[in-house]
Amino acid sequence: MPEKNDVKDRRKAPLATPTDLSQEAVRNITGALNALLADVYALYFKTKNFHWHVSGPHFRDYHLLLDEQADQIFSIGDDIAERVRKVGGTTIHSVGHISRLQRSADNDADFVDPQDMLSELQDDNKALIARMREAHDLCADAGDVATTSLLEVWIDQAERRVWFLFEATRAREFSAAKAVAASSKG
Repeated sequence: MPEKNDVKDRRKAPLATPTDLSQEAVRNITGALNALLADVYALYFKTKNFHWHVSGPHFRDYHLLLDEQADQIFSIGDDIAERVRKVGGTTIHSVGHISRLQRSADNDADFVDPQDMLSELQDDNKALIARMREAHDLCADAGDVATTSLLEVWIDQAERRVWFLFEATRAREFSAAKAVAASSKG
């Protein structure tokens, strides 16, 4: 049985993952990826929230779309955290840590119109893409090819989510355009 002091000492032991990246690069990449991870989990929960609370005539389509998108968003979280560890950093530890790092706003409203849900998620995914591009540039400058490659895939996935959300909200645009056209004829 280990001595009490041995256990305490092990808790303080550094997680020194070997890497050929500079300490500054590890610090910068870790910071960028942890903030990105917090954003990913915040977006995941918002997407699931809207998935659970969507209503209206397009319920089934939107419910399934948001479930699919939430699964995709969630799936990259573990990869981001593992990249942080692989380059020699430490990653987020708790929901509180996520809330301190996340840059996207939560939506705790009791009711959100389905079209507003889709528009909000579209904007959040666009913001996530911009942050992924920033992280990509930082990783590329540091020579972290593996992280830049993963970010390219995640950017492509997020662009697809934005495209689908955009197309799903076009009915609102068409209705508005029809209303403007009808009022200009009268």
